Amino acid sequence: MTAMLAYEGVSYRYPGGDAGVFDIELAIGEGELVAVIGPSGSGKTTMLKLLAGFVRPDRGRIAIGGRDMTALPAEGRDLGVVFQSYALFPHMTALENVAYPLKVRGLGRSERRRRAAEMLARVGLAERAGHHPAALSGGQQQRVALARALVFRPHGLLLDEPLSALDPGLRAGMRDEIRRIQREAAIATLLVTHDQEEALSIADRVCVMRAGRLVQVASPRELYDRPADAEIAAFVGQSNLWPATVAGPGRVRTALGELACDTGSDAAGAAVMVLVRPERVRPLAAAAAGRPGVLPGRVVADRFLGAARRVDFAVAGGLVLLETHSRDAVAAVEIPPDAIRLLPHPASTHEGRT
Repeated sequence: MTAMLAYEGVSYRYPGGDAGVFDIELAIGEGELVAVIGPSGSGKTTMLKLLAGFVRPDRGRIAIGGRDMTALPAEGRDLGVVFQSYALFPHMTALENVAYPLKVRGLGRSERRRRAAEMLARVGLAERAGHHPAALSGGQQQRVALARALVFRPHGLLLDEPLSALDPGLRAGMRDEIRRIQREAAIATLLVTHDQEEALSIADRVCVMRAGRLVQVASPRELYDRPADAEIAAFVGQSNLWPATVAGPGRVRTALGELACDTGSDAAGAAVMVLVRPERVRPLAAAAAGRPGVLPGRVVADRFLGAARRVDFAVAGGLVLLETHSRDAVAAVEIPPDAIRLLPHPASTHEGRT
């Protein structure tokens, strides 16, 4: 896959402080959508600003289409950007908004109207071409902003929290729309979002940032199933995380009791963290005496979510979170060996475990 957007050893520190991004290495291929997530202040937006040309790195190189663009201002980078606020011109119609980047680039009126109309049709808004932003819904405004960002056939597309202004009910549908349009355009795309579900559902790869550094870059499935450490596991999705000690081959000792799992190359006595996703925990209507991995207890919280329910289940030694489609009573839970993923203990000296 040809790298269209690339950070090559990029660092930037904001003046007068320690905040910024450090040693960023990332290449986004043609047609690939890469999402960046992380807690507030982790550097997500700074990454987008560096690629867009709104700030210039202290060290490293920004490449677009294989060319060094580090010294070029934003207007010289030929990137489409969709901001959180959409930034549509209120006095222009949808067609005029979409055609505006072509006007700036000197295209004739008939050509820019033709291309703007084609792009509005691609995002499903041909019949709204003559409407002003105030007459459009939030989802329609978002699609106009997306059409405007793509109409001049940019080298890359940057999305800055593109769905945060929408009502929750609209977001799922608009996520699919963004992915459809991005795939049709086959354009390298960087998405910055605080919404993990958004990132996991539409990205080819997800980058997790922490304190200005990329701590894991992986496919959505790999990131969820194989987080690099306990902090990422806690940040991405719901999780059960318990400190543990390897008791021997295939066994770990936790406050909840001894559990069977693949201990890999971890030696007896090694400190680890046990990760179990709530949907991998099996609810049982009755406790099976002596069955490995079965923990009797009681329900302390039961949240009905429609298609599923999320249960807090107290057992001897701690709390187990489970998510299930079953509506039956829960008297015990079972933690299957293949549901357990061992992660480095925060205090462990075992570095580099993945």
